Amino acid sequence: MEEQGNSRGLRRGLTHYGDREFSLFLRKSFAKSMGYTEQDLDRPVVGIANTSSGFNSCHRSIPSLIDAVSRGVMYAGGLPVEFPTISLGETYLNPTSMLFRNLMSIDTEEMVRAQPMDAVVLIGGCDKTVPAQLMAAASVNIPAISLVVGPMLTGSWRGERLGACTDCRRQWGRYRAGELDDQQIMEASGELATTAGTCMVMGTASTMALMTEALGMMWPGGAAVPAVHAQRLRIAELTGARAVKMAEEGLTPKQIMTPRAFSNAFRVLLAVGGSTNGLVHMTAVAGRLGIQVDLNALDLMGRNTPVLVDLKPSGQHYMEDLHKAGGLAPILRELSPLLHLDCMTVTGRTLGEEIDDAPTWSQKIVKSIQSPLSSEGGIAVLTGNLAPDTAIIKQSAATADLLVHEGRAVVFESLEDLENRIDDPNLEVEEDDILVLRNAGPKGAPGMPESGYIPIPKKLAEAGVKDMVRISDARMSGTAFGTIVLHVCPEAAIGGPLAFVHDGDRIRLDVPNRRIDLLLETQILEERRVMWNPPTPPTGSDRGYLRIHLEHVEQANRGCDLDVLKPKVVDAITPE
Repeated sequence: MEEQGNSRGLRRGLTHYGDREFSLFLRKSFAKSMGYTEQDLDRPVVGIANTSSGFNSCHRSIPSLIDAVSRGVMYAGGLPVEFPTISLGETYLNPTSMLFRNLMSIDTEEMVRAQPMDAVVLIGGCDKTVPAQLMAAASVNIPAISLVVGPMLTGSWRGERLGACTDCRRQWGRYRAGELDDQQIMEASGELATTAGTCMVMGTASTMALMTEALGMMWPGGAAVPAVHAQRLRIAELTGARAVKMAEEGLTPKQIMTPRAFSNAFRVLLAVGGSTNGLVHMTAVAGRLGIQVDLNALDLMGRNTPVLVDLKPSGQHYMEDLHKAGGLAPILRELSPLLHLDCMTVTGRTLGEEIDDAPTWSQKIVKSIQSPLSSEGGIAVLTGNLAPDTAIIKQSAATADLLVHEGRAVVFESLEDLENRIDDPNLEVEEDDILVLRNAGPKGAPGMPESGYIPIPKKLAEAGVKDMVRISDARMSGTAFGTIVLHVCPEAAIGGPLAFVHDGDRIRLDVPNRRIDLLLETQILEERRVMWNPPTPPTGSDRGYLRIHLEHVEQANRGCDLDVLKPKVVDAITPE
């Protein structure tokens, strides 16, 4: 019935019963119970990863996308087969969705590997799902193409245009400062996220979508189309059809996700004022292919990559405006002198060919490279005695006057300590102080939550303070803004210098010179290191996935992946 070397469609990866022909017979019998004909079972199979969930409001449009992808697969002669994977809804997960990104990558990888499919369409959106899927695709290396749900449309409250979640944070800040009452904040909450889709600012979801398209793993134009726009369904259909052709051509992620392609993706991250999370996630994806990202080289790249996109939180507009401006295409066109245009994409054509064929028209959202929003990229990489293995700051969303600042440390030991004391009227804190949060990194929290956006102490917020220098080993949402140093490596929980900061210590931030330093003599730091005791492991860390995470998670500068999921041999390749 079946030759060993001929494995396509439902003949791939037969279940082990000790009789290959019986395995195929049994599989076809159960497939026919779903109404498939014998002819259907001879078609190439395209798996469709379904990440919809009642706990992921951003993904509620996925059923319609699956229908559109399936239509495209069938038009192209393939057999679409939907299958579920873990779904990560940012606001519904405790302690943080980041803790489960690697778990989702494992789930997706193993289901793609174990089930018979010739290609896979990866439907994601809410921000940790896309990197998890790309990590899985890199590891499995069968033809794969990414499809995102797309951003939400904006809402409106009392004549003000609102969008999740930059405006969520801004309105909540107004509420904490006493500028909005209980009724007003409740009204505003109903207009911040009004449709299906992901946050409609340059948060992590939007950043990852644009980086994925620049990487070559998404249908051209697929990143910025709103979730509720008909074009989103048309792109889904095109994605399904292309997946069949990729299976026939044998076009795999390793042929697309090359070091030069990652360089293109990082260029886009810098140029769009993208989420700092995009750096962690794409570093993890690269790591699955044996590519080690040099953050110092990335910083050099940032110095000659201007911010081009006028979009919140670094600008004023929203993703639907970027869609109307042409999506990623005008950004790539402006960046083209800095890009590797010969990189392959999922279309089977080069990035340069796709840029050349994209239409162009007059718009105001994407600035020219000659007249950018900012002359340097959105993210700067810092080093110093407080962050010997780097830290980062989203300088495009920071207060210019605070990019060089020296102040007194006000230290919070943990997330619980922060929550308990930040609004205490007796908290000893002044506007020029520097807020420090530790034990919030990959191991310390655990999971490195988006808690780096430390709230302005209530008594200062009520006095009109809008921004302060804040430092942590945590992450922050791509929708957030402020002068915030993140991803301090090594983290405090493993004995990084952040663990040795005391209240009242002086800290100096110097973004132009890429420094973050604790102004103490080396001898004092060493004395504190000797006296330091690691924090108590979190509850539940003696078993299960949490134990695996704590034993194997890497630091932020390596993408926070589990070391056992990466290739044993790593080539150090820097973005160009």
